[in-house]
Amino acid sequence: MPNSIFLISNNYTCSTTDHSLFLIHDHHHIITLLIYVDDIVLTGNHSKEITRITDLFHSTFRIKNLGNLTYFLGLEVSRNSSSIHLCQQNYVLDILLDIGMLDSTPVPTAMVFKHNLSTSDALLDDIVVTSFRCLIAKLIYLTTTCHDIPFIVHHLS
Repeated sequence: MPNSIFLISNNYTCSTTDHSLFLIHDHHHIITLLIYVDDIVLTGNHSKEITRITDLFHSTFRIKNLGNLTYFLGLEVSRNSSSIHLCQQNYVLDILLDIGMLDSTPVPTAMVFKHNLSTSDALLDDIVVTSFRCLIAKLIYLTTTCHDIPFIVHHLS
């Protein structure tokens, strides 16, 4: 897959906050290119530049263009003429399936605040601790689209 030298030599600037994000922007146009392992998400408002860089990728790396983005890293993407909508419904269903709670009954609030999570001094089994940490990591990623759970996830972590 392309490296930063390839993209920089084609007038892209590497983001200072995310080294897998590359940008071209001027007063009228912006192109955003995100690389994750062997996947590339390319978007912008300059169709000639998108075509140019896509053709360059294909001639250099033999890429496969999957068309409009609909799913990426657990994010479902849908768009209409005025907006883009991100959803993680399938990601949530996968989490519930993994922890055996797919058939659970929904509750009106995400957390009961009266519960004390540290009532026991007993040491937990390493498998339980690892599973819990894995669940917390998945919940942290879920806060990308679920803006009502960060406090709860922080409290659990």
